[in-house]
Amino acid sequence: MIRHLPNLLSASRLVAAPVAAWAILNDHDTAALLLFIAASFSDLADGFIARRWGFTSQIGAWLDPVADKLLMLFCFVALWKAGAIPLWLMVLVIARDLGIVAGALLGKLLGLPLRIAPLAIGKATTAVLAVFVGAVLLLLAFDVEAPHYVTAGSFTAAAFILLSGAVYALTFLKLLFGGRHAA
Repeated sequence: MIRHLPNLLSASRLVAAPVAAWAILNDHDTAALLLFIAASFSDLADGFIARRWGFTSQIGAWLDPVADKLLMLFCFVALWKAGAIPLWLMVLVIARDLGIVAGALLGKLLGLPLRIAPLAIGKATTAVLAVFVGAVLLLLAFDVEAPHYVTAGSFTAAAFILLSGAVYALTFLKLLFGGRHAA
């Protein structure tokens, strides 16, 4: 049973994503914050357990990033709908993720030697986005208006999103035109 714990933790994030979005949209901000924190810690825990005890699997390699992306996407859309973040930031988050998925699918269709693994900048971006969502949810939970902090956080998140998107695009282009192994 413990061998499947990392996948169960990833699956719990799949369930948490729409529940967190529902909580945000229905003004259950404290519940959304606690659920988001729990989901974020489950991401750390599943990776640690999988690596520490060798409980890695093909389904886990697929399930973990999908769960992470869905949690972020659901939360960003809900936060935008709630008026807590700007539209342009939500669009940027979605566009980056769609670009990464499209690149992976195109690479697969073209028979490119893809090695699906996150880059360091991708992990850093995920961490920045998680901190940003957590901070916005914290502000909502305590009913604090801090537009300057949200704006600064939005621009910081955007910088990471754009940088990581550019790195992933360059990696794909190198693979496409150079035939090298890449992410």
